Amino acid sequence: MPFEYEMLLSPWALGLLGLCVGSFLNVVIHRLPLMLERQWLAEALGNLGDGAELARVSGLSATEAGKLTASATSLSERLEKLPHLGIATPRSRCPHCGHQIAWHENLPLFGWLRLGGKCSSCKARISARYPLVELFTGLGFAGLAWHFGAQPATLLWCGFFAALVALAGIDWDTTLLPDIINQPLLWAGLLAALMGWTIPLASSVQGALLGYLSLWSVYWLFKLATGKEGMGQGDFKLLAALGAWLGWQMVLPIVLAASAVGAVVGIAMKMNAALREGRYVPFGPFLAGGGMVVLFAGTERVLGWMGWA
Repeated sequence: MPFEYEMLLSPWALGLLGLCVGSFLNVVIHRLPLMLERQWLAEALGNLGDGAELARVSGLSATEAGKLTASATSLSERLEKLPHLGIATPRSRCPHCGHQIAWHENLPLFGWLRLGGKCSSCKARISARYPLVELFTGLGFAGLAWHFGAQPATLLWCGFFAALVALAGIDWDTTLLPDIINQPLLWAGLLAALMGWTIPLASSVQGALLGYLSLWSVYWLFKLATGKEGMGQGDFKLLAALGAWLGWQMVLPIVLAASAVGAVVGIAMKMNAALREGRYVPFGPFLAGGGMVVLFAGTERVLGWMGWA
């Protein structure tokens, strides 16, 4: 491979890229759920905008339906007047004082260290999670460059890793695993296998099917037995995506690792009163973590751990 490729795909170069991607992921983790929730609210309010249809479906009187429609219309108008929120705009601001963060304050990892973890204007503390996400993504990219070497496919695995970081952060904060990330991740895994860039196509397809159907089955068995939902449907799609990237043999090790670590974390949070009554620990971050462990450990080592080698 040309020397230029070796430099661009070296652990140092991809580590620096990972720091920048991690900074972007912080924005995605924070803003994407808000953007989706606004969209869902707008759609729900739009469905309430037809008074006659609402009265027909709900059984409400025309007067009651009219009042709900008027309230929905008013709320929809207020929602439309909110400032635009996107991934790229507006520019990042301090949530406490509204100070617009300068470019040098927003440098991955170094900006936070230079500010001492505090806003330069109001001195409010900036969460350490921001630099930790950047550092974790940078180390992950560097580790993938070392693990896979200087080849174009390494960039695919970096994209896979970044998507897992974003999904884990969003699910931890909101218990949501957005389809806008989950589904492209699944199809990207299948396409990468089809093109011969990752794993054999048959293993990828089988992994996607096994990943989805295994948790889907557990979900419905639990619901039929208890009448409650034990997990979100985003978990099915995430495990399907992990299976598409890592193969069907890795599905069970990922679930076992995620279940064990998730149970320990949940118990610890319950004992420390960090888990409020009626809330639960999302499963997505642990599935993502299990996928990362399997990715770096490699298929042969994981099969050896499981006694399947």
